[in-house]
Amino acid sequence: METNILKYMAFVESVRHGSFTKAAETLGCSQSGVSRMVADLEHDWNVKLMERGRNGIELTPEGRDLFGYASDLCGSYDSLRSRVEEINGLDIGHIRIGTFSSIATHWLPRLIRMFKNDHPGVDYEILMGDYSEIEAWIRDGRVDFGFLPMRDGLDLDTRFVMRDRLMAVIPVDHPMADREEFPLEEFSREPFMLLEKGGRAEISEVFERNGVTPQVSLTTWDDYAIMSMVENGLGISILPELILRRAPYRIVTLPLDVPAHRDICVAMRSRDRMSNASMRFLGYLDKVDDA
Repeated sequence: METNILKYMAFVESVRHGSFTKAAETLGCSQSGVSRMVADLEHDWNVKLMERGRNGIELTPEGRDLFGYASDLCGSYDSLRSRVEEINGLDIGHIRIGTFSSIATHWLPRLIRMFKNDHPGVDYEILMGDYSEIEAWIRDGRVDFGFLPMRDGLDLDTRFVMRDRLMAVIPVDHPMADREEFPLEEFSREPFMLLEKGGRAEISEVFERNGVTPQVSLTTWDDYAIMSMVENGLGISILPELILRRAPYRIVTLPLDVPAHRDICVAMRSRDRMSNASMRFLGYLDKVDDA
Protein backbone atom coordinates (compact mmCIF):
# COMPACT_ATOMS: atom_id res chain seq x y z
CA MET A 1 0.00 0.00 0.00
CA GLU A 2 1.17 3.54 -0.76
CA THR A 3 3.05 4.70 2.36
CA ASN A 4 1.29 8.07 2.65
CA ILE A 5 -2.15 6.49 2.28
CA LEU A 6 -1.31 4.13 5.15
CA LYS A 7 -0.32 7.11 7.29
CA TYR A 8 -3.63 8.82 6.54
CA MET A 9 -5.49 5.63 7.40
CA ALA A 10 -3.58 5.35 10.69
CA PHE A 11 -4.65 8.90 11.55
CA VAL A 12 -8.30 8.39 10.55
CA GLU A 13 -8.70 5.01 12.27
CA SER A 14 -7.02 6.24 15.46
CA VAL A 15 -9.54 9.08 15.66
CA ARG A 16 -12.52 6.85 14.82
CA HIS A 17 -11.60 4.32 17.49
CA GLY A 18 -10.09 6.74 19.99
CA SER A 19 -7.16 4.38 20.42
CA PHE A 20 -3.93 3.42 18.65
CA THR A 21 -4.42 -0.17 19.79
CA LYS A 22 -7.87 -0.52 18.20
CA ALA A 23 -6.67 1.27 15.06
CA ALA A 24 -3.83 -1.24 14.84
CA GLU A 25 -6.30 -4.14 15.05
CA THR A 26 -8.30 -2.63 12.19
CA LEU A 27 -5.26 -2.02 10.00
CA GLY A 28 -3.54 -5.31 10.82
CA CYS A 29 -0.34 -3.80 12.20
CA SER A 30 1.23 -3.09 15.58
CA GLN A 31 0.19 -0.38 18.03
CA SER A 32 3.68 1.08 17.88
CA GLY A 33 3.46 1.10 14.08
CA VAL A 34 0.26 3.15 14.14
CA SER A 35 1.72 5.57 16.67
CA ARG A 36 4.84 5.97 14.56
CA MET A 37 2.86 6.59 11.36
CA VAL A 38 0.76 9.29 13.03
CA ALA A 39 3.94 10.89 14.39
CA ASP A 40 5.50 10.77 10.90
CA LEU A 41 2.38 12.42 9.47
CA GLU A 42 2.57 15.20 12.06
CA HIS A 43 6.23 15.67 11.09
CA ASP A 44 5.43 15.67 7.35
CA TRP A 45 2.68 18.26 7.79
CA ASN A 46 4.41 20.19 10.60
CA VAL A 47 1.11 20.07 12.52
CA LYS A 48 0.16 18.64 15.91
CA LEU A 49 -2.87 16.46 15.08
CA MET A 50 -3.83 14.95 18.41
CA GLU A 51 -3.12 14.80 22.11
CA ARG A 52 -2.58 11.49 23.87
CA GLY A 53 -4.00 11.38 27.38
CA ARG A 54 -5.45 9.03 29.96
CA ASN A 55 -8.88 9.25 28.31
CA GLY A 56 -7.55 8.25 24.90
CA ILE A 57 -7.00 10.39 21.82
CA GLU A 58 -8.29 13.94 21.43
CA LEU A 59 -7.92 16.02 18.27
CA THR A 60 -6.23 19.38 18.37
CA PRO A 61 -8.04 22.25 16.59
CA GLU A 62 -5.74 21.68 13.61
CA GLY A 63 -6.45 17.94 13.76
CA ARG A 64 -10.20 18.57 13.71
CA ASP A 65 -9.77 20.81 10.69
CA LEU A 66 -7.74 18.23 8.74
CA PHE A 67 -9.58 15.07 9.82
CA GLY A 68 -12.44 15.49 7.32
CA TYR A 69 -10.01 15.88 4.42
CA ALA A 70 -8.04 12.81 5.48
CA SER A 71 -11.25 10.81 5.93
CA ASP A 72 -12.46 11.79 2.45
CA LEU A 73 -9.11 10.83 0.97
CA CYS A 74 -9.26 7.39 2.61
CA GLY A 75 -12.80 6.96 1.32
CA SER A 76 -11.62 7.82 -2.21
CA TYR A 77 -8.83 5.27 -1.84
CA ASP A 78 -11.40 2.61 -0.89
CA SER A 79 -13.41 3.54 -4.01
CA LEU A 80 -10.28 3.27 -6.13
CA ARG A 81 -9.49 -0.14 -4.65
CA SER A 82 -13.07 -1.28 -5.29
CA ARG A 83 -12.78 -0.21 -8.93
CA VAL A 84 -9.53 -2.15 -9.30
CA GLU A 85 -11.33 -5.18 -7.85
CA GLU A 86 -14.05 -4.80 -10.47
CA ILE A 87 -11.50 -4.62 -13.28
CA ASN A 88 -9.79 -7.75 -11.97
CA GLY A 89 -13.05 -9.62 -11.41
CA LEU A 90 -13.16 -11.35 -8.05
CA ASP A 91 -9.64 -12.79 -8.02
CA ILE A 92 -9.01 -10.18 -5.32
CA GLY A 93 -11.30 -8.16 -3.07
CA HIS A 94 -11.99 -6.88 0.41
CA ILE A 95 -15.39 -6.87 2.14
CA ARG A 96 -16.05 -4.89 5.34
CA ILE A 97 -19.07 -5.96 7.38
CA GLY A 98 -20.68 -4.44 10.48
CA THR A 99 -22.64 -6.90 12.58
CA PHE A 100 -23.82 -7.95 16.02
CA SER A 101 -23.09 -11.16 17.92
CA SER A 102 -25.99 -13.44 16.95
CA ILE A 103 -25.55 -12.85 13.21
CA ALA A 104 -21.74 -13.10 13.48
CA THR A 105 -21.89 -16.32 15.48
CA HIS A 106 -24.73 -18.34 14.00
CA TRP A 107 -25.43 -17.09 10.47
CA LEU A 108 -22.62 -15.11 8.87
CA PRO A 109 -19.99 -17.92 8.95
CA ARG A 110 -22.09 -20.08 6.61
CA LEU A 111 -22.48 -17.19 4.18
CA ILE A 112 -18.75 -16.45 4.17
CA ARG A 113 -17.90 -20.14 3.73
CA MET A 114 -20.10 -20.43 0.63
CA PHE A 115 -18.76 -17.22 -0.89
CA LYS A 116 -15.16 -18.14 -0.08
CA ASN A 117 -15.55 -21.49 -1.84
CA ASP A 118 -16.38 -19.61 -5.04
CA HIS A 119 -14.12 -16.60 -4.51
CA PRO A 120 -11.08 -17.63 -2.39
CA GLY A 121 -9.16 -14.43 -3.17
CA VAL A 122 -11.56 -12.18 -1.29
CA ASP A 123 -10.75 -11.28 2.32
CA TYR A 124 -13.00 -9.92 5.06
CA GLU A 125 -13.05 -7.41 7.89
CA ILE A 126 -15.82 -7.91 10.46
CA LEU A 127 -16.61 -5.18 12.99
CA MET A 128 -18.73 -6.15 15.99
CA GLY A 129 -20.90 -3.51 17.62
CA ASP A 130 -24.31 -2.54 18.89
CA TYR A 131 -27.03 -1.21 16.60
CA SER A 132 -26.07 2.46 16.89
CA GLU A 133 -22.39 1.72 16.22
CA ILE A 134 -23.18 -0.39 13.16
CA GLU A 135 -25.46 2.29 11.73
CA ALA A 136 -22.75 4.92 12.26
CA TRP A 137 -20.15 2.73 10.51
CA ILE A 138 -22.45 2.37 7.50
CA ARG A 139 -23.09 6.10 7.26
CA ASP A 140 -19.38 6.94 7.71
CA GLY A 141 -18.30 4.41 5.08
CA ARG A 142 -16.32 2.45 7.68
CA VAL A 143 -18.07 -0.74 6.50
CA ASP A 144 -19.50 -1.65 3.09
CA PHE A 145 -22.74 -2.83 4.67
CA GLY A 146 -24.09 -3.93 8.04
CA PHE A 147 -26.78 -6.02 9.65
CA LEU A 148 -29.47 -4.13 11.59
CA PRO A 149 -33.03 -4.60 12.83
CA MET A 150 -35.58 -3.14 10.42
CA ARG A 151 -37.20 0.00 11.80
CA ASP A 152 -39.23 2.96 10.61
CA GLY A 153 -37.15 5.95 9.63
CA LEU A 154 -33.99 3.98 8.80
CA ASP A 155 -32.95 6.07 5.81
CA LEU A 156 -30.49 3.58 4.36
CA ASP A 157 -30.72 1.20 1.43
CA THR A 158 -31.99 -2.02 3.06
CA ARG A 159 -32.82 -5.60 2.20
CA PHE A 160 -34.77 -7.96 4.46
CA VAL A 161 -32.77 -10.97 5.64
CA MET A 162 -34.74 -12.88 8.28
CA ARG A 163 -37.31 -12.79 11.07
CA ASP A 164 -35.92 -13.66 14.51
CA ARG A 165 -38.33 -14.58 17.33
CA LEU A 166 -37.87 -13.18 20.81
CA MET A 167 -37.88 -15.93 23.44
CA ALA A 168 -38.20 -16.07 27.22
CA VAL A 169 -35.04 -17.35 28.92
CA ILE A 170 -35.47 -18.89 32.40
CA PRO A 171 -33.56 -21.24 34.75
CA VAL A 172 -34.17 -24.98 34.37
CA ASP A 173 -35.74 -25.12 37.86
CA HIS A 174 -38.16 -22.24 37.24
CA PRO A 175 -41.78 -23.08 38.23
CA MET A 176 -42.92 -22.30 34.68
CA ALA A 177 -40.19 -24.26 32.90
CA ASP A 178 -42.62 -26.92 31.68
CA ARG A 179 -45.10 -24.48 30.14
CA GLU A 180 -45.61 -24.15 26.38
CA GLU A 181 -45.53 -20.33 26.57
CA PHE A 182 -44.17 -17.83 29.07
CA PRO A 183 -46.45 -14.97 30.19
CA LEU A 184 -45.09 -11.53 29.39
CA GLU A 185 -46.63 -10.17 32.59
CA GLU A 186 -44.30 -12.38 34.64
CA PHE A 187 -41.35 -10.12 33.78
CA SER A 188 -42.86 -7.44 36.02
CA ARG A 189 -42.71 -9.81 39.01
CA GLU A 190 -39.16 -11.23 38.82
CA PRO A 191 -35.66 -9.74 38.38
CA PHE A 192 -35.15 -9.11 34.66
CA MET A 193 -31.91 -9.07 32.65
CA LEU A 194 -32.31 -6.53 29.82
CA LEU A 195 -30.38 -6.91 26.57
CA GLU A 196 -29.94 -3.30 25.45
CA LYS A 197 -27.24 -0.76 24.71
CA GLY A 198 -26.84 2.31 22.55
CA GLY A 199 -30.51 3.30 22.42
CA ARG A 200 -33.83 1.54 22.93
CA ALA A 201 -34.05 -1.92 21.38
CA GLU A 202 -36.91 -4.18 20.40
CA ILE A 203 -37.28 -5.86 23.81
CA SER A 204 -38.15 -2.60 25.57
CA GLU A 205 -40.59 -1.81 22.78
CA VAL A 206 -42.38 -5.14 23.34
CA PHE A 207 -42.94 -4.25 27.00
CA GLU A 208 -44.11 -0.74 26.12
CA ARG A 209 -46.61 -1.96 23.51
CA ASN A 210 -48.15 -4.36 26.02
CA GLY A 211 -48.15 -2.09 29.06
CA VAL A 212 -45.69 -4.22 31.04
CA THR A 213 -43.00 -2.68 33.27
CA PRO A 214 -40.16 -5.18 33.76
CA GLN A 215 -38.30 -5.41 37.06
CA VAL A 216 -34.92 -4.62 35.48
CA SER A 217 -31.99 -5.64 37.68
CA LEU A 218 -29.22 -5.67 35.02
CA THR A 219 -28.71 -4.11 31.59
CA THR A 220 -26.02 -5.28 29.16
CA TRP A 221 -25.34 -5.90 25.47
CA ASP A 222 -23.63 -9.26 26.15
CA ASP A 223 -26.01 -12.09 25.24
CA TYR A 224 -23.84 -14.74 26.86
CA ALA A 225 -23.50 -12.82 30.13
CA ILE A 226 -27.29 -12.79 30.36
CA MET A 227 -27.53 -16.54 29.72
CA SER A 228 -24.96 -17.19 32.44
CA MET A 229 -26.83 -14.95 34.90
CA VAL A 230 -30.09 -16.77 34.17
CA GLU A 231 -28.40 -20.16 34.55
CA ASN A 232 -27.21 -19.10 38.00
CA GLY A 233 -30.70 -18.10 39.09
CA LEU A 234 -30.13 -14.34 39.15
CA GLY A 235 -33.18 -13.52 37.06
CA ILE A 236 -35.00 -14.14 33.79
CA SER A 237 -34.70 -12.54 30.38
CA ILE A 238 -35.80 -12.26 26.76
CA LEU A 239 -33.29 -12.97 23.99
CA PRO A 240 -33.46 -13.41 20.20
CA GLU A 241 -33.87 -17.02 19.13
CA LEU A 242 -30.84 -16.87 16.83
CA ILE A 243 -28.35 -16.34 19.68
CA LEU A 244 -29.94 -19.18 21.69
CA ARG A 245 -28.99 -21.85 19.17
CA ARG A 246 -26.36 -24.17 20.60
CA ALA A 247 -26.23 -22.04 23.74
CA PRO A 248 -23.69 -23.59 26.17
CA TYR A 249 -25.83 -22.99 29.27
CA ARG A 250 -28.40 -24.94 31.29
CA ILE A 251 -31.39 -22.74 30.59
CA VAL A 252 -34.93 -23.15 29.27
CA THR A 253 -36.25 -21.09 26.36
CA LEU A 254 -39.96 -20.63 25.74
CA PRO A 255 -42.08 -18.65 23.26
CA LEU A 256 -43.79 -15.61 24.75
CA ASP A 257 -47.55 -15.66 25.21
CA VAL A 258 -47.52 -12.40 23.22
CA PRO A 259 -45.54 -13.30 20.07
CA ALA A 260 -42.69 -10.88 19.36
CA HIS A 261 -39.81 -10.77 16.90
CA ARG A 262 -37.20 -8.60 15.27
CA ASP A 263 -36.84 -8.32 11.49
CA ILE A 264 -33.18 -8.25 10.47
CA CYS A 265 -32.00 -6.48 7.33
CA VAL A 266 -28.73 -5.77 5.61
CA ALA A 267 -28.22 -2.02 5.23
CA MET A 268 -25.88 0.09 3.08
CA ARG A 269 -25.52 3.72 2.08
CA SER A 270 -26.23 3.01 -1.60
CA ARG A 271 -26.04 -0.03 -3.85
CA ASP A 272 -24.52 2.20 -6.53
CA ARG A 273 -21.48 2.83 -4.33
CA MET A 274 -20.88 -0.83 -3.43
CA SER A 275 -17.81 -2.68 -4.65
CA ASN A 276 -18.22 -5.59 -7.04
CA ALA A 277 -17.13 -8.01 -4.30
CA SER A 278 -19.71 -6.69 -1.82
CA MET A 279 -22.54 -6.79 -4.35
CA ARG A 280 -21.67 -10.35 -5.30
CA PHE A 281 -21.53 -11.27 -1.61
CA LEU A 282 -25.02 -9.91 -0.98
CA GLY A 283 -26.22 -12.01 -3.88
CA TYR A 284 -25.50 -15.06 -1.71
CA LEU A 285 -28.01 -14.01 0.98
CA ASP A 286 -30.75 -16.12 -0.58
CA LYS A 287 -28.54 -19.20 -0.46
CA VAL A 288 -28.37 -19.28 3.36
CA ASP A 289 -31.44 -20.46 5.23
CA ASP A 290 -32.03 -19.31 8.82
CA ALA A 291 -32.31 -22.80 10.25
